[in-house]
Amino acid sequence: MPEAGGLAFGPLPGDPGFGATVDGMTRAALADEAVRERLRALWIDRGVLVFRRVEGEDLHLDLSRCFGRLIAHPTRETRADHPELMTVRYRPDDGWLMRVDGELRGTWLPWHSDLIYVDRINRGGILRPVQLPGRLGQTGFIDKIAAYASLPDRLKRRIEGLEVVYKYDLDPAKQRFGRTAEVTVERFTDGVRSIQDRLDDFPRVIHPLVFVQRETGRKALNLSPWFAIGIAGMMDSAGDALLEEVARHVVDDTEVYSHDWRSDDMVLWDNWRVLHSAAGSPPDDERWLLRTTIEGDYGLGRSEAAPVDAAAYISV
Repeated sequence: MPEAGGLAFGPLPGDPGFGATVDGMTRAALADEAVRERLRALWIDRGVLVFRRVEGEDLHLDLSRCFGRLIAHPTRETRADHPELMTVRYRPDDGWLMRVDGELRGTWLPWHSDLIYVDRINRGGILRPVQLPGRLGQTGFIDKIAAYASLPDRLKRRIEGLEVVYKYDLDPAKQRFGRTAEVTVERFTDGVRSIQDRLDDFPRVIHPLVFVQRETGRKALNLSPWFAIGIAGMMDSAGDALLEEVARHVVDDTEVYSHDWRSDDMVLWDNWRVLHSAAGSPPDDERWLLRTTIEGDYGLGRSEAAPVDAAAYISV
């Protein structure tokens, strides 16, 4: 990709067919509106941008604002002191601990879209590391536009116009569709435990199984395997079999980008378009990142009941 504003653009490692790298970003370069427009267009086109050799809270916030209005993420337990930054952190002494295929990992997370369990889905965010574990710690990404494009035509016809029902439940052992590991929870954090004790307080929500990216007209396979509980109007064995087939296509047959973090990286993803996951940390090693939240709502979700105040949720 050509250079602009002193920046170097390139494909993600392994060239998964989506995403791009941006090297050399500075606050001075970001002040150039032509650079900002190029970044916004690249984000729409590629879905994930990995910024290399960038550091600092000010640049983190300025860069995030390039892509939209920042909001305080609707979580009480995980919000950082700065209202526009959210802490994503595993601590060995009291962190969320799971056994994944027999191995203990801190805050391992399955494939999902942020806030898919509410009716308004944020547009995206930028992650920045503060402390990285000695091993593991990767963040995975799957492009749902590519997932739809590679879906067999017979499945495209079957899912046209269908919707998926989602339910808030932070126990990954209860994931129904597209499971990629055998998981048991060894320890919840106090905040997650408080959520699990009152799951009936959270209504189910519905989102379309396919949506069209408004800027390009491309279709995206709008499925978050974690939190999905069935197809609306088909909550039976036939509907479950169809949703599992589609979920298996997403997690097994779609190109995955696994980001190996460097201390001076920042990563932006389009939450409407891209699934993400967390490989977790060794149980005795800390992983700490900060995250912005870019406001947005694609306007296609709805709640089955009166929606709960978003501040009642913990984001994953």
